[in-house]
Amino acid sequence: MSAFTWPPDPRTSASDERDDAHAGEQIAAAVLVPLFLAGERSTPYVVLTRRRADLRRHAGEISFPGGRRDPDDADLETTALREAEEEIGLARSQVNVLGTLPATSTLATSYLIHPFVGEIPSGTAWRLSAREVDAVLELPLEEIRASKTTTTIERRGITFQTDAYVLGEHVIWGATARILAQLFARLAPLERSTVARSPASIAAVLSDALRD
Repeated sequence: MSAFTWPPDPRTSASDERDDAHAGEQIAAAVLVPLFLAGERSTPYVVLTRRRADLRRHAGEISFPGGRRDPDDADLETTALREAEEEIGLARSQVNVLGTLPATSTLATSYLIHPFVGEIPSGTAWRLSAREVDAVLELPLEEIRASKTTTTIERRGITFQTDAYVLGEHVIWGATARILAQLFARLAPLERSTVARSPASIAAVLSDALRD
């Protein structure tokens, strides 16, 4: 039995998704939010990517694997899985898609991003896309959540303050931070977990948190 259980949100079910780029002039896109349990205490981790610093858009930013929907993609779930395979070498057969999070818009590029949450095995060997990805980050969910703050960002000569998760050298903001906030809202029961919990109970808490 999966350590994670999460029935799909019917409002954003992959089978019902169609290209909604014309809705509000937004472009349909999808990301995969990969989760896995690791260590003796079955600590939940999330997988993110750091984009190359020389890219024209979102250079050096931390994001989930994903991108815009291709015409050949049957649905947005397919988009998320295809992009994860292309960007970090995560085979579709290794992903157990658990459900969705609410779609979020990008402010500068007019994308409507549909996040798909998936369980993956721990210890995955990553194969990075040399064109896009600088690094794969495996970060503990609870440490990310505890790192929420307000920080100053500078982009294209404009400086502004924004909510972000700052974990060591990693600054997670924008659409990725909003997706994480939605994930944490679904995982709220984990806030009550303690170091005294056994690995089995941590997995149980996570499973319960992901159940509608």
